[in-house]
Amino acid sequence: MTPRLAVAALLLCGAAAPAFAAEPARTTPPHPAAACPEGADWNMPAAPLRIYADTWYVGTCGLSSILITSPQGHVLIDGATEKAAPLIEANIRALGFRMEDVRIILNSHEHLDHAGGIEQLRRDSGATVMALSPAADALEHGKGDRGDPQYLSIGGFPAIPQVKRLADGEVVSLGPLRLTAHATPGHTPGATTWTWDSCQDGPQGGQCHHMVYADSLSAYTDDVYRYSDDAAHPGVLARFRQAIATLAALPCDILLTPHPDASQMWKRLGPNATLPLVDEAACHRYGEAVTARLDKRLADEKAMPEKEKAAR
Repeated sequence: MTPRLAVAALLLCGAAAPAFAAEPARTTPPHPAAACPEGADWNMPAAPLRIYADTWYVGTCGLSSILITSPQGHVLIDGATEKAAPLIEANIRALGFRMEDVRIILNSHEHLDHAGGIEQLRRDSGATVMALSPAADALEHGKGDRGDPQYLSIGGFPAIPQVKRLADGEVVSLGPLRLTAHATPGHTPGATTWTWDSCQDGPQGGQCHHMVYADSLSAYTDDVYRYSDDAAHPGVLARFRQAIATLAALPCDILLTPHPDASQMWKRLGPNATLPLVDEAACHRYGEAVTARLDKRLADEKAMPEKEKAAR
């Protein structure tokens, strides 16, 4: 298929022409899923699609990667796994955008399933990687430390040099794009929720929506870590609950998550969508769901046999 026909095909599927000139056509991922199933493998190829206005899905069926575009350059959030990086690059190109125009790469949290592909994406684009300080330390080392609840049960990923440190509440700007970093620690120390507004042009001024890329906020641990052990992890549980409250209170029209299944993304995106994309109560419900999982984890820790507690 020629580049012109490829762009025409995308327009028929509802994708608008990009602000930057397209690259020559390159090899696309093998057999991207026409519609992603729930519970998909992390590296299952997915066709790229427009989420809303300048916000695009370029990840795999099992892991999100979000592209926000502008005439001055683009922002990419999350790199999925190391194996998924070529799939993300192919999806960006399939939409007609150039990797060299990705100027900034951000991250939800410092685990191999969301940061594993960032180093290749950084090298191939020349982008600057930015993260909150706790996440930046882990990204530069290729793995977190004992502050990560899953430290003993999760592997490392390619280290990323010279990550720019951000502060909680800092705004990342690129041309007209404004993305705000919200510290939402709990799943990892550097877990970050990202918010921005995407606006669709229209004859009467267009429609804007508040976009929220909410971090996982799942209370998963290795066999040693306990959220209830405040002596070993002072303040962690309180900060986790505050993170959930922060997320639930955000202006939130369109909720996105690093794991699509966590927010029913494939029921709201793509050709088989059955739920509305815009849902102002989505972040509040997400907060309720992760609170329930945290409470269950704490109950499980409390019910742990005394001899097992002593072994820890």
